Amino acid sequence: MRRRTWALRGQTPVQRAWDRYDRLSVLGAITLSPARQRLDVRFSVWHENICTRHIVQFIKQLRQELRRPLVIVLDRLAAHRSAAEQLQREGYNDIKFEWLPAYAPDLNPVEPLWSHTKYSDLANFLPTDQHDLRRGVCRSIEDKRGRKHLLRSFFHAARLKL
Repeated sequence: MRRRTWALRGQTPVQRAWDRYDRLSVLGAITLSPARQRLDVRFSVWHENICTRHIVQFIKQLRQELRRPLVIVLDRLAAHRSAAEQLQREGYNDIKFEWLPAYAPDLNPVEPLWSHTKYSDLANFLPTDQHDLRRGVCRSIEDKRGRKHLLRSFFHAARLKL
């Protein structure tokens, strides 16, 4: 994502970039411990477009790492709905799903996480290849783990009280 750059007066700035046909897809969640109000970020990076299989795997991994019943809030993306259905069919009854209203990304606290990552941390970041991009994305998201005030601000941006 190119934001701003500068150059000497009269010289056009040039930014070299790698092949834009490659892409990464990131699944992410902001976890909230209701008892302690502890916030954390969990994510998974894929070198292909996200589908139901990836979402199911991500949620199973979350369940295994957190070792407790989960309430997962999702938007109404078709892959999210089919992943929820598949998990319910597989007997994951300790995972409850709540749905955001349709077409309401402003109510999703994960959206400001992606926005901050793309338009702040990775602005003008010019990776040499897909692996360099992956390292940059992972570093950006990992850095947010220690910034609890920033994670709280994502909930406030979505007008959600903690």
